[in-house]
Amino acid sequence: MRTRLLVSFAMVAGTGATAFYVAARFLVPRLFDQRMGNGGMGMGDGGSGGSGSRAQHDVLVSAVNTSMLIALAATLIISALIAIVMSRRTLRSVDELRLGASQLAAGHYDTTVARPGEAELADLADDLNHLADTLARTEQRRAALVGDVAHEMRTPLTTITGTLEGFDDGLFTQVELTQTVRTEVDRLRHLASDLAAASIADEGQLHLDRRAGDLGEVVDTVVARFRPQFERAGVRLDTHTEPLPAEFDRDRMVQAISNLLTNAVAYTPKGGAVAVRASQAEGCWRLEVTDSGRGLRANDLEHVFERFYRVERDDHSG
Repeated sequence: MRTRLLVSFAMVAGTGATAFYVAARFLVPRLFDQRMGNGGMGMGDGGSGGSGSRAQHDVLVSAVNTSMLIALAATLIISALIAIVMSRRTLRSVDELRLGASQLAAGHYDTTVARPGEAELADLADDLNHLADTLARTEQRRAALVGDVAHEMRTPLTTITGTLEGFDDGLFTQVELTQTVRTEVDRLRHLASDLAAASIADEGQLHLDRRAGDLGEVVDTVVARFRPQFERAGVRLDTHTEPLPAEFDRDRMVQAISNLLTNAVAYTPKGGAVAVRASQAEGCWRLEVTDSGRGLRANDLEHVFERFYRVERDDHSG
């Protein structure tokens, strides 16, 4: 690329200088002869006047040729120097952008690229820095999610381990051991299923098993399961539902409602309230989960559907 830039600069400078030389080489003598002829000093007349004019003509042509050759050489030299400087400056910016992209590809998401002086490259640098910032935030959220998943897995595993140890010490019966292990294994299975569903959804291969059912009954069932958790958090949970026959994927609907209630109890302060409403109007089914928490800030709202994004909780949240 460096060679192509130098050659292109040299071709432009050489073409311009050559055109100028050729034009001056042929136009200056003709204009000189024309002006001298119009002034009464014909170039074809004999005598000393004619020979003097011819001498002036030859001197002028010689001076023009010499001047043009010097100007042409100077133009080419200056153009070459400018081409070298400009190409190095441009390619330096391109090399910095290329290095920044390589750093991002290597996982160094804290990489930033200085804005070059060229407008087009400056826009490219801004896009690259924005990409780096987005990747850095995504990586932070991914790491937080991995930590949360590890915590969610650790809890049932710890319960199973403790129950097994208690069984060895005679603190639990075999029935209690079986029930506890089955419950915690189900929790692990659900967690693995959720992670698999997230991966499948990213690939656009998520299948919905739509079947006829009562959406209101599903809401009541999920709310009943979460009510003890709300009571422990000191948050009132109100429900307003009605029979809503519809066709939907029950497991996915349970998952969606559970996620909404999990967020509601997590971000509602103690003493607050959460209301769940399921209704039908004008042929549409409407499910609402509202809470008395602080809600989403404007800068959080635009990221709410991004993968791994999580809003920071207030210190007074329940």
